[in-house]
Amino acid sequence: MITKNTQMTESIFRKDGTAQGVAKQRLIETIAKPDERIINDPYADRFVLGAYIVKLMGHKLNVWLSQKLIPGFHEHLISRTRFIDDLIKKSTSGEYEQYVILGAGYDCRAHRLELPSSLRIFEVDQSDVQARKRANLSKEMLNFQNITYVSIDFDNQSLTEKLMDAGYDQSKSTIFTLEGVSQYITREALSSTIKEVAKLTKKTNSIFFVTYVNELFDKNPDACFGKGYPYAEKRAKLIKYAAAKAGEPWISFYDANEIESILSQNGYLIEENATLTELNSRYFAPVGRALPENQILDLEHFVIAKSKN
Repeated sequence: MITKNTQMTESIFRKDGTAQGVAKQRLIETIAKPDERIINDPYADRFVLGAYIVKLMGHKLNVWLSQKLIPGFHEHLISRTRFIDDLIKKSTSGEYEQYVILGAGYDCRAHRLELPSSLRIFEVDQSDVQARKRANLSKEMLNFQNITYVSIDFDNQSLTEKLMDAGYDQSKSTIFTLEGVSQYITREALSSTIKEVAKLTKKTNSIFFVTYVNELFDKNPDACFGKGYPYAEKRAKLIKYAAAKAGEPWISFYDANEIESILSQNGYLIEENATLTELNSRYFAPVGRALPENQILDLEHFVIAKSKN
């Protein structure tokens, strides 16, 4: 968990620019033809500046422009969204009764997915981010009554205490997601967050989903791009530069063994570690949108880990 003793340049929940950028990619995917799109987020336009222009341009032109700038970037983010969607739908149809979204940002997964009416959902974020989000939502939205917003100051407050005060039940199996965050925070912050979640869920089963950027993206970018990807190193620098320019620099990169070790030390076993390479054939190929190898961008790894309970 993030405390005063965890030295961080940015809180994991202070990424408005990034949140808007991801929402834009969800909007672009949503305006694709229904039989070709990978995800559907009818609320994404509420969080995108210039949403009208994005819609006017249409799906194909927006994706074409994205490919010109950074091939595979749009598909990477959309495959990440779909991967988590699939995890949540599958898990909550079974034994899992609670879902905690750490750093929810402008994600509307809790509203756009048809989830069990009995599922308790906790969206954890800073109060200012939640205020902006809730101002764009309505009580008529799906699952609205099932969501508890947990505002937290991570420099001074405990995740465990805030969740417990909000009605979190330690006896119920729970899914935690930490999406697109680990590169912005220190190793100590990630480890302590996983440690606190493990303690919080020690009485029952839990799933911890986390994404991470491969350390090779920082040291040897070519290894994270498909064969023949144009100007891989240059584009890796562009991605990191854009993040830093937005005030959200990437400070932490990992290899698979390190992530496995952090999770294992806290009682979690990895069930799946996927990238766009695998998800390209799972999601895009069936709808005729498979990327060629020279457009594959394995920007992040998507990890599903289950408790050893």
